[in-house]
Amino acid sequence: MQQPLNVAITGAAGQISYALLFRLIAGELAGNQQSLSLRLLEVPEALPMLEGVVMELADCAAPLLRDVVVTADPEVAFRDADLVFLLGARPRGPGMERRDLLQGNAEIFSRQGRALNEVARRSVKVLVVGNPANTNALIALRNAPELSPRNFSAMTRLDHNRALSLLAAQCGCEVGEVKRIAIWGNHSTSQFPDLSHATVSGRSALALVGDDWFRGSFIPTVQQRGASVIQVRGKSSAASAANAALGQMRSWIGATPGGDWVSMAVLSDGSYGIAEGIVYSFPVTTAGGDFQIARDLPIGDFARERMQASAAELLEERAMVEHLFPV
Repeated sequence: MQQPLNVAITGAAGQISYALLFRLIAGELAGNQQSLSLRLLEVPEALPMLEGVVMELADCAAPLLRDVVVTADPEVAFRDADLVFLLGARPRGPGMERRDLLQGNAEIFSRQGRALNEVARRSVKVLVVGNPANTNALIALRNAPELSPRNFSAMTRLDHNRALSLLAAQCGCEVGEVKRIAIWGNHSTSQFPDLSHATVSGRSALALVGDDWFRGSFIPTVQQRGASVIQVRGKSSAASAANAALGQMRSWIGATPGGDWVSMAVLSDGSYGIAEGIVYSFPVTTAGGDFQIARDLPIGDFARERMQASAAELLEERAMVEHLFPV
């Protein structure tokens, strides 16, 4: 058994965490030889509920689970952390404007960024799931100046998975036959799920499904899938979000298959004309615990327009909170 990975999870009493924790201790993140030490962070009023989750974790008698710490202090949760899932975020309340939501989360993610800066391992990988995920990731990384921005990512793997499944269903094929789907931009309805480079069993996806279905059905269905789940289920995605968080972190610490990529929101370096200084989803390859944005992809006019529209939304979000960034 290897030395345990220190894994911190915020919003640990929530539904996404509940769907994630038991898969972690079953070895689905780093294999069945990698033990884990869990650090579960919650607000003080949720700690009693979280103790019940800890009881269930113990009742699994999981060989990989080394220990569990429950806390309301981010510095305790993040001390020597190897991997961090930032699941918790302030939800939008009745009558709350977008600016209010962003600023409310800025307080949470500023504090968590500072705590990560102080006590996490310098190699830590921080995955932001709590929405608005892209800008929450930006807030956290800006408050952690001693950590590389490459230590942070926001989750667009759920959108990527939704796109994979939808295309496979349309083509009547297995999901594993679909390659090179890309999610560009924000984890919001402005995102651009792109089939320009996608293949199905080596054939052009666009040639198989046609441009009308791509623009008229595929794009809006992926963009609005989260709202559709809420409308039908009465609750937001939890199990599929946990699955995506697990998948994105697993890709990040592992490697993408040859000839394929995954979608991750990372700090833009100006690739494809996207403004620097925003956390933007790109197609990336991973290896050795690092990622690289896919390079030199041809981008058509329609795709470029959609990509820039999502970048514009992220620039607006940044403008709403940048006065809270440290100087």
